[in-house]
Amino acid sequence: MKILVTGGAGFIGSAVVRHLLAATDHAVVNVDKLTYAADRRSLEGAEANGRYAFEQVDICDEPAVRGVFARHRPDAVMHLAAESHVDRSIDGPGAFIRTNILGTYVLLDVALAHWRGLSAAQAEAFRFHHISTDEVFGALGDAGFFTEETPYDPSSPYSSSKASSDHLVRAWQRTYGLPTVISNCSNNYGPYQFPEKLIPLTILNCLAEKPLPVYGTGSNVRDWLYVEDHARALTLVLTQGRVGESYNIGGNSERRNLAVVEAICRIMDRLRPRAGGASHAALITFVTDRPGHDFRYAIDARKIRDELGFAPSVDFETGIERTVVWYLGHEAWWRPLIERQYGGERLGLAGMK
Repeated sequence: MKILVTGGAGFIGSAVVRHLLAATDHAVVNVDKLTYAADRRSLEGAEANGRYAFEQVDICDEPAVRGVFARHRPDAVMHLAAESHVDRSIDGPGAFIRTNILGTYVLLDVALAHWRGLSAAQAEAFRFHHISTDEVFGALGDAGFFTEETPYDPSSPYSSSKASSDHLVRAWQRTYGLPTVISNCSNNYGPYQFPEKLIPLTILNCLAEKPLPVYGTGSNVRDWLYVEDHARALTLVLTQGRVGESYNIGGNSERRNLAVVEAICRIMDRLRPRAGGASHAALITFVTDRPGHDFRYAIDARKIRDELGFAPSVDFETGIERTVVWYLGHEAWWRPLIERQYGGERLGLAGMK
């Protein structure tokens, strides 16, 4: 197939592109606006691959998106382009409404016209795969799991915008017949993640011996999914998922936020010990909690396991070690980001009284 991947220079998108080029024979058209969180340096070897093409296009620009479809005639779409950081959505929700809702509408509208112009066989094989988040389901208490039937209850501007885009995708399938599929994933981590997120921020703050901010008491729970496992799961959903269905993708790795930070500190103590012998854990600093902070996310991933045969191959202990080692060995990738784009300052303060 020729697969159009939106947001393919971002964290998860670049993992998808790398996986498609390395593990399949599919061609990839990467459509990315190249916002602050996108980086073409995350696409090692892609530019030299004859099955890869890049288009710097804003998905909200309908004429430009129509031009991409006309030039490349894709057999499938994997829609990952999104504003994704909850704290940034608190400070500036407008960008999230524009990209995540309007951008998804533009893609659906253009994809529908493209699909209607395909031959019967091509139209039957075409897929529009929308990649979303478990945050659309809201918060869990100490027990229970999100399933594909969990009612939507988003808390932040980010999760609300993603919930809206999920609903648009379902509407285009039910109203117009566009062959769509949706996946909702838990928290991703791994190489090439922009340093505003918890895990890379903690690693880089350890290196700089800066405070390690932990919201509230650090008791909020997330299910952690290694990004390369996610890329493999997404390919299965695209190629084998049933039209009109959604699939939850999790890592079977629930951890409290404080435990995640402490795990990184233990690895850093071993690999990059502090002068004087103090533990990096001494840098942990509890800060005022994020407004509307969901307590717990946990994925019931039985559907994708039973229908598509997916199970995560990387447990949290292995994945977090790999991630720390990667950041320690790739300063040339992250140093320009923290010097020119994001210096580790706290975001999301606009929601505080």
